[in-house]
Amino acid sequence: MLLSKDRHIAHFDLDAFFVSVEELRNPKLKGKPLLVGGGSDRGVVAACSYAARKYGVHSAMPMRVARRLCPDAIVIKSDFESYSKYSRLVTDVIRDTVPLFEKASIDEFYIDLTGMDKFFGCLQFTDQLKKKISKESGLPISWGLASNKLISKVATNEVKPNGQLEIPFGNEKNFLAPLSIIKIPGIGRETGYKLLKMGVETVKVLSEIPIEMMENLMGKPGIDLWRKANGIDETPVVPYHEQKSISTETTFQSDTIDTGFLHSQLVRMTEEIAFQLRQQNKLTGCITVKIRYSNFETFTKQVTISYTNADHVLLKTAKELFNKLYERRLLVRLLGIRFTHLIPGNYQISLFDDTQEMINLYQAIDSVKKRFGEKTLIRAVGVGA
Repeated sequence: MLLSKDRHIAHFDLDAFFVSVEELRNPKLKGKPLLVGGGSDRGVVAACSYAARKYGVHSAMPMRVARRLCPDAIVIKSDFESYSKYSRLVTDVIRDTVPLFEKASIDEFYIDLTGMDKFFGCLQFTDQLKKKISKESGLPISWGLASNKLISKVATNEVKPNGQLEIPFGNEKNFLAPLSIIKIPGIGRETGYKLLKMGVETVKVLSEIPIEMMENLMGKPGIDLWRKANGIDETPVVPYHEQKSISTETTFQSDTIDTGFLHSQLVRMTEEIAFQLRQQNKLTGCITVKIRYSNFETFTKQVTISYTNADHVLLKTAKELFNKLYERRLLVRLLGIRFTHLIPGNYQISLFDDTQEMINLYQAIDSVKKRFGEKTLIRAVGVGA
């Protein structure tokens, strides 16, 4: 394993990504308080501009609350198809430029530049990559460069928007020390409140708590938190491969031409792997449906979609693909479905046009499935399957 001093990890994060795409499409919106998300008061804020954040608005906030805090805000209905397109564009630029990178979310990347310092120079290379991304996509992006993923991410967050910051090896603890504990990735509301009640407000104070005490207070997560507060992170950059997939298929006991039965099977399988997507905190950007006829001829049809892991979106697309694919009206032996172009992401960011009630419904359904099994709750049309 390489020592920390030998590692060079860059973290790139597109600034207010969804807002930036909207501003790119309509330059008149630049500098104005913008809210991207569902248009109704029952919707949620998917993203907001820096001008809107000054009023206390943040993502995932109910739209009615955001409008109350910022009455002059311009509300834009989200266009996730465009956001997916620009995400892929930036991904392609990075893929064509660096040997190893990890796509951490739709707008966030880790790049392993270890060894680059001996040739081109990590700082110069990172700066040129930032310029290349901005030139080819038109989007602002910030970066942090450090000896590990944790420090590079925190550095990026400290210089947004459109900033850059290098934290040389050995300066990790000094960089983190004055920051608020909430700047540490992984410290949520509950943990943050617990630490604040103990009088722990800065990372410096957190780093000075004995590791044994942190373990007694929080168990294994306490050890991880102590390591982060001390700037320690050996997490590797996980190579990004779009060909990673989640799939399932069924070979029927008897070949069938019953379209009602085939549709119920399609619903069952789509729900099954969509649940797996959400459990892995991933989104899919491509759906493939496969049919094998009784004569063993196999056909597939696929389509690139906006990144999502929502059943109702995936089911609609899967049915459309099936209807286009099943034209021969022969007996069907096998039916399959596959999700590819997977990226990290949670369900909430894909529900731009849905209400908070819809988000809560999916969370409740997944909670029941995790506790009692995947087949506990299924759509009525899938019962026959």
